[in-house]
Amino acid sequence: MNTTPSPAQVTDLPSEDLQRLAAAYGVATDFWDYTGEHRTVPASTIRGVLAALGVVVEAEEDVAAALAAVELAPWRSVLPPSVVVRQGREQRLPVHLPDGAAVSVHVSLEDGGRRELEQLPVWVDPRDVDGVRTGQATFAVPADLPLGWHEIVAVVEGQDAARCTLAVTPDALTAPAHVPDRAWGVMAQLYSVRSRTSWGVGDLADLTELVSFFGTEGADFLLINPLHAAEPVGPMTPSPYLPVTRRFVNPLYVRPEDIREAAYLPGPQRALVEWAAEDVRPAAGDPSPIDRDAAWSAKSQALEVIYAAGRSPARQRQLDAFRAEQGQGLEDFALWCALVEKYDGGDWPAELDDLSSPAVYRARVELADRVDYYVWLQWVADTQLAEAQRTAREAGMAIGIMHDLAVGVHPSGADAWSMSEVLARGIGVGAPPDMYNQQGQNWSQPPMRPDALARAGYAPFRDMLRTVLRHAGALRVDHILGLFRLWWIPDGHGAGEGTYVRYDHEAMVGVLLLEAQRVGAVVIGEDLGTVEPWVRDYLAERGVLGTSVLWFEKEDGEAPLRPERYRELVLATVNTHDLPPTAGYLAEEHVDLRERLGVLTEPAPIVRAAARRERERMVGRLREYDLLPDSPTERQLVEALHAYVTRTPSRLIGVALVDAVGERRAQNQPGTDTEYPNWKLPLADGSENVVLVEDLPGVARLRSLVRVVRQELADHH
Repeated sequence: MNTTPSPAQVTDLPSEDLQRLAAAYGVATDFWDYTGEHRTVPASTIRGVLAALGVVVEAEEDVAAALAAVELAPWRSVLPPSVVVRQGREQRLPVHLPDGAAVSVHVSLEDGGRRELEQLPVWVDPRDVDGVRTGQATFAVPADLPLGWHEIVAVVEGQDAARCTLAVTPDALTAPAHVPDRAWGVMAQLYSVRSRTSWGVGDLADLTELVSFFGTEGADFLLINPLHAAEPVGPMTPSPYLPVTRRFVNPLYVRPEDIREAAYLPGPQRALVEWAAEDVRPAAGDPSPIDRDAAWSAKSQALEVIYAAGRSPARQRQLDAFRAEQGQGLEDFALWCALVEKYDGGDWPAELDDLSSPAVYRARVELADRVDYYVWLQWVADTQLAEAQRTAREAGMAIGIMHDLAVGVHPSGADAWSMSEVLARGIGVGAPPDMYNQQGQNWSQPPMRPDALARAGYAPFRDMLRTVLRHAGALRVDHILGLFRLWWIPDGHGAGEGTYVRYDHEAMVGVLLLEAQRVGAVVIGEDLGTVEPWVRDYLAERGVLGTSVLWFEKEDGEAPLRPERYRELVLATVNTHDLPPTAGYLAEEHVDLRERLGVLTEPAPIVRAAARRERERMVGRLREYDLLPDSPTERQLVEALHAYVTRTPSRLIGVALVDAVGERRAQNQPGTDTEYPNWKLPLADGSENVVLVEDLPGVARLRSLVRVVRQELADHH
């Protein structure tokens, strides 16, 4: 089906039946734009989105047939695709069966137990379904089922047993007892924070050093960028928010020498590892953009040598146990890596696109050695991540490492290949036009299909969360609104010609909370931007913290929000990775940069005047709270802003490492790709002198800022 809209189609209004069909699939047919104008979604967009959901409706008669099918769909199955409930709340379960047939329903519990379900005296008129008189029985899913992943089993006379996933989720996430009511921590882009012994890019050994240092300084967490995997052969996508999979880790972050087997290498092999490091280690002192491909090329050489040396029987058993635990998902990811390597990152035969094809089966056999290698890389990364989190807790951090979960994945990555039944084809996720991006944004990431997730019992979402949370004290969920709705853009349409698709947020949030509760992790949702108030209330009620960034928090239109009026259930920070560090922001470098790159949406003098007014209002507010001396220095301004945020009631306070060392350059400039070295800049001070992990204890500016935050927390506890 061709979904490219003609000018006539763009203004074409959907029929009432098409709107009803869209609503049945959670597809919005209208919305309010950022100017407050009510928009009707063009029929071509709706058809394109429905096609991605497996509903092709080229003519109005197709719409009528699809409407009849979607209405009958629940009656065609004995059980729903899956059931997600909150613990402590009874829920009704509809069961469909031939009219008059006997039925019994029970729950097979995760721990091997069994609970019979009670049928309720609810009458529903039977109906004809595909020539069979079909009735509906109603059962009660009791409120006292244990948290976990269970299975509902319905036994209808004369039929095979019907089964579906039952997830019993927490009503609200409760913070572990050891996490204080108020805590502070540091935020860092791990790749940018290097040491004298790292291989040109910050890695998991550097992470261990960071949490050890900041833990002893009183910090309770370290928030890092997503560590999701990137391409196994170059060029490697620099953005940590456009991974090939969200489930597994980028082995770029592995420190080869910290692998136990490296210590036992014979002399010649050890020399190979050392020579590989010599090629990239000097880059640690270079302030120019990080070269991930050079770092990965050197590490790959060393890792191949270490892998080939073998393991002791005990270590092999640990690897085997990890492999068994991660299951088919890990096998498929490792096979994808092996295929990408075999075809050097280029196109491969179309027969390999189908995971269940004979060609893929043959590839598993032929590439078994390389699959083993990529499985080993994940185990090594997992082992080093575990060590980092263990060090964080031993150093006194109440939370430890706060991982970050990206919104989606690369359209030609591992997830797009192995999860093709769950991801929507012919769709990119993005954002509708707003005041900063007036054309809208298309991030090109294929979204998960809400219907396919339900049919899969939410297992793809669960398995991904489970891996990310393995060694996490907390999880930040980027664009958490994506668990409620996403802006879908059919291929061939402009970014502004998409529409919202609704997700079952009760199920999505429930699964997130269940997996977090099991490992004792705190969850923070990035809920910046235009958010319906009920969404923030809902997340707060369920124990998910929100996000507050000082520069975005306003009252009465433009005045900075007073600290006492901040939300309590949030992670509050002065800045974010999408803004320049505070020193640069105060110096209006965000205006200079956007003017230089040609991404301003208004004339530079107007934007500059607005930035100056924003700064003046903020300085005035800081003076109201006696946080500034006369003629403050840049350092005193930065410290005053952090003191201001620390005076909020917010549960978590985040301090950006770039602010602590005086960095001025932004890590990311939204709206750019190759025009700016996004996600490549190493940590440096205001003079662009590189700051290494070993240097941090001696940075007076950092120690002063930490002292201010700790004192403010103590004074306003």
